[in-house]
This record gives sequence, structure tokens and C-alpha cells, in this order.
Amino acid sequence: MGEADLAEWRVPLADVAVSADLVSAVEATVRSGWWSMGPRVAEFEDAFAAFCGARFALAVTNGTAALHLALLAVGCSRGDEVVLPSLNFVAAANAVAHTGATPTFCDIVGRSDLNVDPSDVEAAIGPATKAIVVLHYAGFPCDMGALVDVATRRGVILIEDAAHAPGSLWNGRSCGTIGDVGCFSFFSNKNLPVGEGGMVVTDDESLAERLRLLRSHGMTTLTWDRHRGHASTYDVVLPGLNYRLDELRAAIGLVQLQQLPDENERRREIAVRYADALRGTAGLELAFAGRLGDRSSAHHLAVALLGKGVSRDRVRATLAARRIQTSVHYPPIHRFAAYRDGASQRALPKTEAVAERLLTLPLFGRMTDEQTDEVVTGLLDAIADAW
Repeated sequence: MGEADLAEWRVPLADVAVSADLVSAVEATVRSGWWSMGPRVAEFEDAFAAFCGARFALAVTNGTAALHLALLAVGCSRGDEVVLPSLNFVAAANAVAHTGATPTFCDIVGRSDLNVDPSDVEAAIGPATKAIVVLHYAGFPCDMGALVDVATRRGVILIEDAAHAPGSLWNGRSCGTIGDVGCFSFFSNKNLPVGEGGMVVTDDESLAERLRLLRSHGMTTLTWDRHRGHASTYDVVLPGLNYRLDELRAAIGLVQLQQLPDENERRREIAVRYADALRGTAGLELAFAGRLGDRSSAHHLAVALLGKGVSRDRVRATLAARRIQTSVHYPPIHRFAAYRDGASQRALPKTEAVAERLLTLPLFGRMTDEQTDEVVTGLLDAIADAW
């Protein structure tokens, strides 16, 4: 079966629902004639801030831009170090590197909890540490109480990578609003997909103003302001970037935000279905097994840990032949050539122990029970063939 044949997945890893409301919102935006950042972006920001309970929300080009802006806004630069989990998408480390700072990788809690280990975060902090970036892996909140304590005692900034966690709650508070700044991604496979997009949230007014300036070339007024006659010129007060979101994606985001609670609830139901069918079978372990079905999680990913000795490549190939798509979240960043050497390296035994066993299963809101059962059957058959 060739690559082109596999494009038609019976069960894709992720999928989006295109509602009539979404199409209407995009059409109205196109017909408005204003496509760059404007009133719909502002409306999306206000709605997302209200959803999270944050004072300020700034829409940006994507989740990587959100992380980069957050790091720049808190002052990360050459000579600084930033502690972050190696078990994350490489964008987090790349964003650190592009500030001139050095990423310092830390370990996870263990097989059942793939979030960052607060004790190893503290062990990784040194004299040059400026910030900590923590990922709410798969939508399950980190131990934010311990992490806030570490950041406060050690005098470092705490940034939440909430790319997996729109709608996730820690002690009743929205993930992304507990540290100094939170970063979200709206990539097409996320719970709130707009194609490309992201959001930065904070309660700090001065930090929000710096983020706002950095997002748009350091300019004191925007094109939309001048278009409406609210300003006729601008100053540039710092060397910023162009990380603005456009009106079309904001229009999509407004619709998707309304649908997010239902999306997260359906993902939770599917995760429970996986857990009921797979728990304790074929040497398989499920990440966050004790928390699957917990409504505090956005359930962004369904991640299994294959038994020792099972070939992940063979399992994935067998499932692909049945047109079931899988992935790996994530190849640890410290193993990549760009980050393999240098001061960023530390011993990460728990991350290493799970690296070859991780397997991400399909999970999306419009996934049917029949598709879920097909994944379960296919996975058990594939494991039987992969010893």
C-alpha cells in the first residue's frame, strides 16, 4: 500500500467539523473586505479571555509565536537559561533558542503521568535560569501548586504551554492563567482548531502591553486604528515582530470557542471508551490512566505505552495498513541533532524509559464509537503481530 493510498484514513488521528455557522462566519468576514487584524480579532480575544478568566488575551499567528512572544516579553535573552520538559514538541525549545537563551531539559513524573516533574524542574534551575516553561501534556494539568512554589522560591518566571489544554482546569482555575503567562495553540489538530493561530494570556497589565507591542513591530497604533481614523501616525518603541492573527481565523476561532465545551466532553467520552477497552490488556499502559474521564482535562491526546519488547514501528505499520492513523507525541527534544550536545543536556531517565513506547491513538470530537472500537481491535491485533 503506497503513501497516496494511505491518504484516505478510515480513522484519522484528528479531524475537524465544518459547521454551517463556521462557513457563514468566514463568508461574512470575506465579504466585509477587512481581512487583516481588526474587530473580529478583538472580539475573539475578549471571548477567550472571558472563557479562561484571564484579564488579557492577545491573538497571535500560532502557538510557537505565542511561546516566542511570552519568552521575549519576560526578558529572556542571550546568557539566560530556560527549563522545560524534553517531552514536548520541538517548537518550545526552538522558541527559547530564538531569544538567544539556552533550553535546559527536565524529566517527566513517570509512565502514568507524562507531565513535567516539579522536583526535577527545581534540580535543573541554575544561576542563569530566567524562566520555566511547563506543558500540560495531553490536556492533563501539571502539578501547578508545586511548580508555582518552585518558581516563587527560586525567583524565576513561570510560563504555561497550554497548547493541549484549552478548557483544562487546575483546582478550578483555567490552565494558562496560573503562571505568569499562558500560551495556546489553535493548529488544525487542536481542540480549538482554526488552521494556524494561537493566544497569549496574562493578568499582568504591563506584560500584556509589552506582548501587544512585540506582536506588531513595536508600533504604538495598528492599521485598523488608522483605518477607522482613531490614529493618523505611529511610533515604534521597540523592535517587534509580525505575529498578528487575521480576521478569517478569528472568525473561525469565535465559532470554535462556542463549540469547545462539547468538543472536550466528547473527547472525554472517547478516552473513557479507550480506557475501558484497553486497560490491562496486552502489556499496554495508558498515560494518565487514573485521570482518564476527569473533566478537569481537555483530553487533547489519547496516549498508550506499548509493552516492552513490542515494536512500535510494526504496530504503526499494521494500523496504517488498516487505514488507522497514529503518531508519537513526542520524540524527546534532547535527542534531536540540534539539541543533542551542550549545556542543555541532563540525565532524563524517565523520559528515556517511555520514549520508544509512546503511541498516540486517534482522538477527535466527531469520532464515532464504531471508529473507536475499530482502533481498539486494530491495536490489539497489531500488538499480537509485533512481538
